[in-house]
Amino acid sequence: MSNDLKRTELYQWHVDNGGRMVPFAGWEMPVQYPTGPVKEHEITRQAAGLFDIDHMGQISVRGPEAEQFVNWIVTYDVSKMNLYDAHYALFCYADGGVIDDLFVYRLPDPENADRHYFFLAINAANRSKDVAWVTAHAKEFDVSVKDISDETYMIAFQGPNAPEIMDRLTTVDLTQMARFSAVQDLILDDVPILLGRTGYTGEDGFELFFPAEHAVEVWKAILEEGKEEGVAPIGLAARDSLRFEPCMPLYGHELSPTISPVEARLTFAVSFDKDFIGRDALLKQKLEKPGRVLVGFELVERGLAREEYPVLHHGEEIGVVTTGMYSPTTSGYLGMALVPREFSKIGTDIEIQIRNKPVKAKIVKRPFYVPAYRR
Repeated sequence: MSNDLKRTELYQWHVDNGGRMVPFAGWEMPVQYPTGPVKEHEITRQAAGLFDIDHMGQISVRGPEAEQFVNWIVTYDVSKMNLYDAHYALFCYADGGVIDDLFVYRLPDPENADRHYFFLAINAANRSKDVAWVTAHAKEFDVSVKDISDETYMIAFQGPNAPEIMDRLTTVDLTQMARFSAVQDLILDDVPILLGRTGYTGEDGFELFFPAEHAVEVWKAILEEGKEEGVAPIGLAARDSLRFEPCMPLYGHELSPTISPVEARLTFAVSFDKDFIGRDALLKQKLEKPGRVLVGFELVERGLAREEYPVLHHGEEIGVVTTGMYSPTTSGYLGMALVPREFSKIGTDIEIQIRNKPVKAKIVKRPFYVPAYRR
């Protein structure tokens, strides 16, 4: 393993508990534990799973023009957000390509009682790029931008039992907390914590942010508190299958500088009634209808589709797989792909080229698994 990989505060805990460490976005992260990815997937769906996601980044934006600035650099209209709201959004280039997807939090500014500030949770692989992008555009606004990733620890706690377990560790009533909202509280009596009722698994639960020096004690406390309910640590492999079933996009797969939010069917996160970087290109694409769109598919014949495998129609290549895998919850071999709009109708027969052999598949409804909070 290369010595230049970063390690989270929980690295030794993962190693001591059988975590298989792999390189990921410049970090050494646990891909799975001895239970295995399928079991970890099921634990999260049925009980609750704990995820070390401290490789992700965080940016704070403060100042008199914080709202105007964040509204300019993200696709969603943050002026519609109330205090303690959290919302999914994207950074886009002027041509509509995606720099990154992120969650935006609107919070009270501890440095100025009359103002709010914005807390941005960004992806690990894009941290330096995102920080550079935000900092460069901040020069035209009266704002202060700070990369607070190193001092902020981030973990996720996801699954049907997560709210009740987390509620026992905090002082506020988390069971009454709305989805896509946040709360600031204390955990373990004196550790300040920000909890967002958000996540990337299709289950209820939280993403937690707190001072990095408390990582091990907070992690252990949640595992201990949830021991009777079956809580377990979850690696990157199950994290990927969990996000895949509800068709949540992964940057570099369903989103990239060459894949727009319109093509990826993420217009719920794009506010066309305000100005932002990339708006004109995205609005043009939306009005003219994109030439290609993201679809879900199921293999009808035996096979496993992988990223970048060609999608065929009557033997002719028409598109590309963005993610494909076995779905533990549905027991199906499924995938997402970018295809021309005329082939996107549910029920359309396609083939996936797997090792030079066309394997029959069909376009199916997304998501493959309806998130718990949408049922």
